[in-house]
Amino acid sequence: MTELTTPISREALEGLHVGDMILISGDILCGRDAVLPRLVRECKENRWQERGIPLSGQVIFHTAVSPAGVGPTSSNKVEIEESILPLSEQGVAVHLGKGKLKPETVASLARTGAIFAVIPPVTALLGQKTKSIQCIAFEELGMEALWRIRAEKFPAIVAVAHGRCIYD
Repeated sequence: MTELTTPISREALEGLHVGDMILISGDILCGRDAVLPRLVRECKENRWQERGIPLSGQVIFHTAVSPAGVGPTSSNKVEIEESILPLSEQGVAVHLGKGKLKPETVASLARTGAIFAVIPPVTALLGQKTKSIQCIAFEELGMEALWRIRAEKFPAIVAVAHGRCIYD
């Protein structure tokens, strides 16, 4: 089992393979279909940098944050999957969620050196491993805003790495 701490370098991902178990600690950004297109738009318009929240080496967890906790949403929703390449190009190292991604997305992750990992729907377990929660952008979206959580050893399985996909 490989332990990763944010920010995560591309070099730390090089030795990972599809099916590997990983534990992620540190700050993780949380967002899903309502907020990720807005984040991508701000990056394209060079406005994201004004927030002072670096994306390089970051993890984005495809989830909403609510009093019920955090749990993965389907990463193959159009709004989420279309955010993966542009956010990887901005330096995001790991995308967390669930579901099979399109072959084009698998190839784009290989080109950028980022990976996709799946988290089984284990909200109660993740609640115990979430140490803090903070809304950092787009607060008006409520639980679908962009959140930052502090994680301690979030468990995940590498689903896409180096052009390979666990679902193939």
